[in-house]
Amino acid sequence: MFIEPAETQVRALSTVQVAQLDAALNEIAADPADVKAHATASALRDYHHSGVRIVFYATALGSILIITYVEVD
Repeated sequence: MFIEPAETQVRALSTVQVAQLDAALNEIAADPADVKAHATASALRDYHHSGVRIVFYATALGSILIITYVEVD
């Protein structure tokens, strides 16, 4: 689930960037707890890999990811 500003950021991505984002989201979904905690907000997770950055938090059971920020180089 994307919330603002991530929703707007995703709409601006190219097809290639969306494919990169999808791959990263699949990796995160496999084990969201394995992603390091955000530096300033412990409830958030901060994923960086291969030009993709995703800031998110998971619901209590980890079954839903709430995406708050997206960058794709």
